[in-house]
Amino acid sequence: MTQEQTRPEAEAVLADEPEVRQALSEADRSSVAGVVADHPSSPLAWAELADLADSEGRALDAFAYAVVAVDLARVQLEAEGWTPGEPVAWSEEPNRAYLRALDAERRAAARLGLDERAERAASDLEAADAEAPARIASEFTPTQVISVITDPLPPAPSPEATAGDPPDESAAPGAARED
Repeated sequence: MTQEQTRPEAEAVLADEPEVRQALSEADRSSVAGVVADHPSSPLAWAELADLADSEGRALDAFAYAVVAVDLARVQLEAEGWTPGEPVAWSEEPNRAYLRALDAERRAAARLGLDERAERAASDLEAADAEAPARIASEFTPTQVISVITDPLPPAPSPEATAGDPPDESAAPGAARED
């Protein structure tokens, strides 16, 4: 191998956590914290908890959980020879915990008015994988739910109450009223 043909450095990859993925897939929203308690060193579990808190509008909690996830992920990545600023590929599924946590930290910091912290997280995310922010926004939102608010429907009148009576059109929604 010549100097011009230097071997590309292997990218650092977070440890795969199949047991955490399994536990999270079986957990409902109220039991995600229990998964974190069972796996406190898991960046994936903390990132999931950060996304959950963010989806519920709890910016302070989301920020704290995301910071823990980022720190845990960085310790693992550094153990693999990674240094801050080097790529962390979205294409490696375990790395998504770190990238999601950076994005959750960015969003929560912005909501809390921690603009410098939000900018730093955005910069770290961009340096890790420039495509990650768009991928996170478009592909990975399992815990971020959109609340659907519906008004309960009025109870249907019983057949006995309506037998022979003409319907009261003035009470129908959208019915035109004569003044």
